Amino acid sequence: MEKKKPTKADASRRSFIKKGAMASSIFIVPRFVLGGVGYTAPSDRLNLAAIGSGGKGSSDIRNASVGGRENVVALCDVDFSGSATRSVALFPKAKLYADYREMLDKEKGIDAVTISTPDHVHGPAAVYAMQRGIHVYVQKPMTHNIREARMLTEMARDKKIVTQMGNQGGSNPLLGMVQKWIDSGVLGKIAKVQVWTNRPVWPQGGAMPQPDPSSKPNALNWDLWLGPAALKPYTPNMHPFGWRGWWDYGTGALGDVGCHLIDIPFRTLGLKYPTDAECSVGAVYTDMWNPDYHPEGCPASSFITLHFAATEKSGSPIEMTWSDGGIRPSHPEIIPADHEIGGDGSRNGVLIIGENGIISTNINDSSPLMPKLYLNDGTTDFGPEVETSDEPEYGHQRLWVDACKAGFGSPAHLGLTSSFDYAGPMTETVLMGNLAIRSYLLRKENEKGKMEFYARKKLLWDGENMRITNQEEANQFVTRIYRDGFVV
Repeated sequence: MEKKKPTKADASRRSFIKKGAMASSIFIVPRFVLGGVGYTAPSDRLNLAAIGSGGKGSSDIRNASVGGRENVVALCDVDFSGSATRSVALFPKAKLYADYREMLDKEKGIDAVTISTPDHVHGPAAVYAMQRGIHVYVQKPMTHNIREARMLTEMARDKKIVTQMGNQGGSNPLLGMVQKWIDSGVLGKIAKVQVWTNRPVWPQGGAMPQPDPSSKPNALNWDLWLGPAALKPYTPNMHPFGWRGWWDYGTGALGDVGCHLIDIPFRTLGLKYPTDAECSVGAVYTDMWNPDYHPEGCPASSFITLHFAATEKSGSPIEMTWSDGGIRPSHPEIIPADHEIGGDGSRNGVLIIGENGIISTNINDSSPLMPKLYLNDGTTDFGPEVETSDEPEYGHQRLWVDACKAGFGSPAHLGLTSSFDYAGPMTETVLMGNLAIRSYLLRKENEKGKMEFYARKKLLWDGENMRITNQEEANQFVTRIYRDGFVV
C-alpha cells in the first residue's frame, strides 16, 4: 500500500486540535452557519483510532466517538472475526489494520487512540503512539509491569500527551461522597484499608495449556497477538480472554479489578508508593502433600499486605490488605449483620477503617459505588441505592476526548480523573502486589538438593528508584524481557 502523505489540511487541523479552539477560531466558520445547532465543524473533530477493537475495545472507541461527534478513521485488531465486528459495523469508513505499528505509521492524521488489548501490549502500543505525538487512552491496568508505568508517566509529561487510564469508576461522581467523608475528618485517624474481590472468574492457578497450532482460528494473527511476549506456537484458550491468568500476557485478578477497587482508597486518601509488600497464595494440589508449582501462571487466590506512609488525609500510617479468589474480610461489628459489606453481594468491596468508624463501598465494571458510612456512635450516611448516570461509563472516555481537544495543561486536561500522573503511581501500587506474588514462587535448590522457596518474606520497596532492597532476585519482576520489534 502506498504510504499516505499528510496534506496541508491535515497539518492545519492537527495544529488546531493540539493548540485549542481559541488560537485557531479565526479560521473556522461558525457552526451555526455551517450546520445548525449541535453541528460539529470538520476542523473541530478529533481523528480517533482503536488498538484493540473487540471486547472492551469496542465500547471504548464507541464512547470516545461521543455518538459520532468525533471521527474514527482506523481500527486495529489481530482478529476481526469476533467481537471486533461490532466496531467495524459502527465505523464502516474506518481503515482496518492487524498491526498497530503499521496503522500509526501510515495514518498520519490520527490525533488520539484507545488501547484496549491484553495487558502485555498496553505499554508497547502506548509508547509507539506517544512517540508520534498521539494522545492515548489505555485500558487498566495502564501497563503490564512497574517499569512501563513509570516510563509512560514520564513520557506523557515530557511529550505533553493527554492521557487517561480506563478505570472508569474514577469518574463516578459518587466518589465525591467518599472524599467528603474522609476530608471532613469524621473517621478520625485511618490506619487500615481492606480490599477484596471474587476474581478470578476465569480458569487460573493450574498448568499452562499446551500449544496446538492446528487449532488456531484462521482469522487470528497469533504472532501479533503475542506482541512483546516470547514467540511460541498457538496456545488454545488464550484469545480472547483466557490470557488474564498467565504472567506473559496478563496481570491476574489484581490487574483486572484492582485498578477499580484500589483506586478508591488510593485516590481519596492521597496515597503514594507503598513501602513494602508481602503475600501468600493458594496452592493447587495434585495430591495431599504436593502442591503444583506453576510460576508461569497467576494463583487461584492470594492475600497481599501493603504498607503506606501517613498522608495528610489519613493522619496515620496505613496497612492495606488485598484478597482475591473469593476470600473476603470478616464482617465489622459496627455494620449490621444483614447489611452487605462492599457491594455486589459482598463479592467485591473496600473498607476504609478509621478510629471512629468505617466507610464501606465498592466499584468495578458491573456494580455501582453505593458508599456507606458507619460511625461508632451509631451515625450512618448512605449513598443512593440505585446509581444513575447520564453518560456511558460516567463520561470517562468523552472527558478524555474533550481534554485532547482543549490541549495539554488545559483545565479539561488537569481535571481528568485518571491521567497518567495519577494512574501511573496507582498502577505501580497494584502491580506491587503481583511482584510479591511472583517473588513468593521463586525457588532454588538448597544444599540438600531439594527445591525450596527463598523469597517468602516482606519485600522492602524503594518506590522512587523502583527497587526491592532486601531481595535482589525479586527485581526481575519490575520489568520483563521483550521480543524484538516490541521493546519498551
